[in-house]
Amino acid sequence: MTIPPRDIKARRIGFEPERTVTKYFAAGDPIMSHVVAVLSALFPEGEDFFVQSVKHHRSQIIDPELKRQVSGFIGQEALHSREHEAFNQRLAELGFPTRGVDTFTRWLLGLVSRATPRSWQLAVTAALEHYTATLAEVLLGDPEALARLTDEEIRSLLLWHAFEESEHKAVAFDVYAAVIGDERLRAAIMNLTTVIFLLVSVGWTTYGVVTDAGTWRHPGRVFRGLGRLPSSPWLRRSVIRRIRDYNRRGFHPDDHDATALLDEWRPLLFGEEGRLRNRLA
Repeated sequence: MTIPPRDIKARRIGFEPERTVTKYFAAGDPIMSHVVAVLSALFPEGEDFFVQSVKHHRSQIIDPELKRQVSGFIGQEALHSREHEAFNQRLAELGFPTRGVDTFTRWLLGLVSRATPRSWQLAVTAALEHYTATLAEVLLGDPEALARLTDEEIRSLLLWHAFEESEHKAVAFDVYAAVIGDERLRAAIMNLTTVIFLLVSVGWTTYGVVTDAGTWRHPGRVFRGLGRLPSSPWLRRSVIRRIRDYNRRGFHPDDHDATALLDEWRPLLFGEEGRLRNRLA
């Protein structure tokens, strides 16, 4: 397997969620706000798990290009974890159950780390990286998805995260293909991961909404948010088909080419007039 060259760089960047983020930051929609909060709360422990699962196999990687990309992957994921921790702290202050989600995720992934072979852990990472890349490229490629995030600080944070998720979307998969390569195991782990991911994310979102006093004071917002869910850009059939494509024999993340999307967003985010240029360290 020949690894194509990819420029995967860790961009040190800082956000200030405590300065601007208020409750129901997603266009006043409590459902969407709770969904984003739960996903953000999953990231710090999840990305640490991703890094460790790839590091376990680093010594088995022969291809120098893949080794270089692994270094970029590790750097990016570490910075994502740091920034989401700060965001999650602000969300906890606003009443979102991010601390509970974080504690649960640490327990769950700790159990996976203790009870499963490292090959399975790498397969879980590759599967979840497919989810994050797909969701990221919806945010980057669908104006309606971006419009649902009205807080500028959160929008900037998630655009930066989404861009880098798309940049490194093939790294964990390529490591798995190079050192494990079992396609049946890859598909089986994806199916199991999907069930657990949906149970966790839907379960914690439901818990957050039900225990949020603000949703009971404004039930109309909740029902409007629920009514918008079926038309969510992230729940379109094309997105679901793309997630399911992972189980196709011979699948590779680059089958869904995002080169043009990244070329479009790179100057918008990091160019001379880019929205994140002044935040880069």
